[in-house]
Amino acid sequence: MRINRRSLIRVIRNTVEQRTRTDRNIVTIYLCGSLLGDEYELGGTVDIDLIFIHAGIVEEGREIVRLTDDVHLDIAHHDQKHYRDTRTLRLHPWMGPNINTCEIYYDPGHFMDFTQASVRGQFDRPEYVLSRARTQVSSARQIWFAYENEQPEAGPSEIGELLKAIGNAGNAISSLSGPPLTERRYLQQFQQRTDVLRRQELFSGFMALLGIQNVEIDTIRSWLQPWEMGYDLIRPGKTPARLDPVRKHYYLRAFETILDSNQPGAILWPLLSTWTLILNNLPKNTPAREGWQETFRELGFLEDGFEKRIMALDGYLDQVEETLDDWARAQGIG
Repeated sequence: MRINRRSLIRVIRNTVEQRTRTDRNIVTIYLCGSLLGDEYELGGTVDIDLIFIHAGIVEEGREIVRLTDDVHLDIAHHDQKHYRDTRTLRLHPWMGPNINTCEIYYDPGHFMDFTQASVRGQFDRPEYVLSRARTQVSSARQIWFAYENEQPEAGPSEIGELLKAIGNAGNAISSLSGPPLTERRYLQQFQQRTDVLRRQELFSGFMALLGIQNVEIDTIRSWLQPWEMGYDLIRPGKTPARLDPVRKHYYLRAFETILDSNQPGAILWPLLSTWTLILNNLPKNTPAREGWQETFRELGFLEDGFEKRIMALDGYLDQVEETLDDWARAQGIG
């Protein structure tokens, strides 16, 4: 299959025709994600992000459908009831931007036409932009509070939460100038977002939280083999759709491409976040744990490094909150 926009749109239309023919409970199907932009492929691989809205109870939240080694469908299934309060949707840091920019492919009752029009109304008002950003930083701050009070021993679960907080903090900043960032291109695009705000120190601070200053690129390249070993130990059907076996090639090709680019350090976000998720879905005595521990020890996340990283997160969140306050004052809503 040749990867170009025309062939991918054809896949979407065929999928819509097949699914709506067999499932009469589908109300709407819309496209979101990277295919809406020009840079939709990375490392020659693409995922097609579709949302199915159903009338009634949804049995499956997310499914991955392989088309070729390089292309797969990533389908999320939503209950129609979650779309009825359009003001709440407008303020939602993820659903709001998705609905605002999505392309509708099936909507015979015009449910999504109405919903999208309502969400788009005043979507870019500064107070709504700020609200979406503050929701992200608030989520990060809640995680920091939990660890500040408990100071647990660091393992995959704790570090997974820490990475979630770091990602939310970055997306609070990113939400001031666009939709939140997704996994594979997170760091490449985050640098652009901090440049827009002229707050480049937020990018360097983010990279410091990941421990990039401690390692060489060749060392990072050596981590791909233990990452792959862990991925191969996953039992199909027992882990989140995000780690479906189909997506292994999708990640690896992106990792290789980023490492060969002029921003090789941008591999850290997708590599560390997926690797930690892998460990959280394997037994504690898995042989894959050793490689993960060595890596995160080298990055300064383990032992007393975890407490130091929590302290560093506190300082970074202060910077993010100050940036949001400054932005609000500049917009006349401080």
